[in-house]
Amino acid sequence: MNSKSSVSSSLYSLARNSLQQSIAWYSSNKRRHWNYPPNVELQVAVRDDLRILKAAGVKLEQQVIKIAAFGLVSRGKSSVINALLGQKILTTGAINGVTKWPKSIPWNLPTSKIQIELIDTPGLDEIDGETRANMAKEISQQSDLILFVIAGDITRTEYLALLELRQSQKPLILVFNKIDLYPETDLKSIYQQLQQLSNETKKPLLNPDEIVMIAAQPQPISLRIELPDGTIEKEWEYPSPNIESLQEKILTILNKEGKALLALNSLTQAKIAQKNIARKTIEYRKKEAEDIIWKYAKYKALIVAINPIIFLDLIGGLITDLTMIRALARLYGLPITSYEAGNLWQTIIKSLGGLFLAEITTMMMLGWAKTTSAINSLWENPASFTTLATTALAQGSIAGYGSYLVGKTAQVYLENGCTWGNSGVDTIIAEIISQMPPDSIISRLV
Repeated sequence: MNSKSSVSSSLYSLARNSLQQSIAWYSSNKRRHWNYPPNVELQVAVRDDLRILKAAGVKLEQQVIKIAAFGLVSRGKSSVINALLGQKILTTGAINGVTKWPKSIPWNLPTSKIQIELIDTPGLDEIDGETRANMAKEISQQSDLILFVIAGDITRTEYLALLELRQSQKPLILVFNKIDLYPETDLKSIYQQLQQLSNETKKPLLNPDEIVMIAAQPQPISLRIELPDGTIEKEWEYPSPNIESLQEKILTILNKEGKALLALNSLTQAKIAQKNIARKTIEYRKKEAEDIIWKYAKYKALIVAINPIIFLDLIGGLITDLTMIRALARLYGLPITSYEAGNLWQTIIKSLGGLFLAEITTMMMLGWAKTTSAINSLWENPASFTTLATTALAQGSIAGYGSYLVGKTAQVYLENGCTWGNSGVDTIIAEIISQMPPDSIISRLV
């Protein structure tokens, strides 16, 4: 096994472990052990998201790469798939809109290391706007690689469709079909046209090596044949598809990056599902979360107020914040360890920035005053008790407010579910992209 394939395999294993951990967590009974009553409405609301999460795990286990062909009507998407398959399985014709619904066909290639499934889609400009958008979004999310088929100059409609598909963060190959009808067209002119559109919208799309030129179903050629008796007849010659460049491009990508692509797409689907689960859980558990935040804010205020030693104030406040974060995670049914809670707390402190720094500084200043008052009180100075009480009240109020800010900010981070942990999908996705070679199609997704 070469180094590139070993990198891909190791990333695949990381993705598999991450998904197994997520599925095990959300599918188990752990979420019922936090002494919170079950919410039937919430269970119904996350049912589809749990199904998508499990489907992402199944997809990774089955190791089937899905390649979807998109494009406007009459660009030859079905012909492209037929040419790749080496046989006419999909119906093609001169009438617009032959393909009415998405269709999946296995593509069995002995030279490929993994299974491949080709998906034909209806023309993007023949379906109602909302239906088209939903269909394109659903299929692009399921796909691991996208073929966008054009024929001739790129229209603005096609360019906008390309932009939409790029938002799915999937590798994309621009397939220029019917080159037999455009003998003057070359790769450079296509890229220049894309570059011009990119400059107008300020959104670059593709590199030149992501563009392939083919003729999936070349036009028949009329032959004039003179027979021995001098009569002239006409016959039609049907050239073979010029598809080798696209087939080679696909196989090169899949053999080098197939498992990484599969892992990336499965993790992306799982990420969407987990974030939806967390978002809905937070929405349905809003009241309980508010109660928890206020409870720990009061705890922290009390701990800081009654403790006369400055450094113990800070330590007690930190422990209270960490306990609150874990309590919120348990309420939401999200997996979080003490270590991850600590990392999250550090992230929150950084996000609060100067506001929290001002709180710490103020608490330390008041803490010194409170400690001094406590020492003076040992000498039975009546005035020191008043200073001590006033300082404690001020310090406790500031600490409680800081804890409330930490709790509200933690809600924002927890809405990302368990995607941000050491083995969370966000972490693994970033790891996949960072480890791929610079010339890989995955690295361009950054």
